[in-house]
Amino acid sequence: MSYVDEVIESVVAKNPAEPEFHQAVKEVLESLRPVIEANEEKYRKVALLERMVEPERQIKFRVPWVDDKGQAHVNTGYRVQFNSAIGPYKGGIRLHPSVNIGIIKFLGFEQVFKNSLTSLPIGGGKGGSDFDPKGKSDREIMAFCQSFMTELCKYIGADTDVPAGDIGTGAREIGFMFGQYKRIRGVYEGVLTGKGLSYGGSLARTEATGYGLLYLTQELLKLNGIDIAGKTACVSGSGNVAIYAIEKATQLGVKVLTCSDSNGWVYDPDGIDVAALKEIKEVNRARLTEYKKYRPNSEYHEGRGVWVVKADLALPCATQNELLLEDAKALVENGCTAVCEGANMPTTLEATKYLQEHGVIFAPGKAANAGGVATSALEMSQNSERLSWTFDEVDAKLKSIMINITHNMVDAAKRYGHEGDYVMGANIAGFEKVADAMMAQGIC
Repeated sequence: MSYVDEVIESVVAKNPAEPEFHQAVKEVLESLRPVIEANEEKYRKVALLERMVEPERQIKFRVPWVDDKGQAHVNTGYRVQFNSAIGPYKGGIRLHPSVNIGIIKFLGFEQVFKNSLTSLPIGGGKGGSDFDPKGKSDREIMAFCQSFMTELCKYIGADTDVPAGDIGTGAREIGFMFGQYKRIRGVYEGVLTGKGLSYGGSLARTEATGYGLLYLTQELLKLNGIDIAGKTACVSGSGNVAIYAIEKATQLGVKVLTCSDSNGWVYDPDGIDVAALKEIKEVNRARLTEYKKYRPNSEYHEGRGVWVVKADLALPCATQNELLLEDAKALVENGCTAVCEGANMPTTLEATKYLQEHGVIFAPGKAANAGGVATSALEMSQNSERLSWTFDEVDAKLKSIMINITHNMVDAAKRYGHEGDYVMGANIAGFEKVADAMMAQGIC
């Protein structure tokens, strides 16, 4: 049995009931076969892959909090510190009922390679809780966040582990967590990113993941001889990533036809109105059923269906495994040119393979959505230097990073004889830096 197959088999056996983690490991290691096979004896001797798929540390803790009626609740908190070979752990905190240790491990594992791709000195980690912020008052959110940070603060720090936001964790939650960290530890440091501008946050951080997705998409299309201007796009999601992906796509001359939330989706033949979407989601915290009040010509549909709309580009920006094989078939049938992932692993392995086999340009999330963590690292730099850069300065750095990621991904695929396989290219480019650092640092 090959080294890759041995490690995949071991991961499945040692981590039962964690399908998302199995999927992430399999996707990465399968695409790394050319690199591993060329160095199998060397890597096997130092158990490189075994160390790479095993987190350095997994922390699980209870989070007790009291609601507005005086009722106590207990949620489970997690922090997986996956790999620090190239820098302090870096990765978001996800607050969603679906959160479990397998999902946090999958996200942390992906984060290792995504962070490496940015070329910035940050390792990979991830955290979260099965707490659901939806429908909770600000005081209840604060009670949860303070309890969560009371435990988490023992394991993080500006040079150790720097969490950020993710699904369910926005500026409000980061603010409550930062305040509690400062109160308990008695230090004012850049321990969290995604902070408010008044206390160490970075301009362009809110926009970064969505903007970065479009910078990479634009560059990748350009390398394939395609101009992004004048194209149509389907976008899933209506959170932070989706909103700013739609905004930047519109600025680049793309007409975005769809967006979605957990209840349903919107089709707007005139192009999604970003201002209306921001008001509905960021100001009113409402559902997309409200969109038709702003755009009478639009359609609202319950359930899934974003990917049935004919468009040149597909940008999944919601959550993991949202783009299924049947969706991939619909996209191919409708003549989709490219699928670029704004979320973490939103496309199933079967759907990814189908898209690639049918000539669709496919950019994986670890490359395409790296703009958020890249700008988080830029926020860390500003905090360390006690500086604040302008929006344009940060945006220019972000664009440069995303263009470099695109070229590194493309070049790595070419080097190993798989030109056009950007999943393989992204994984190889991310892996090489981490592997070199781990080899240099000995068995640790």
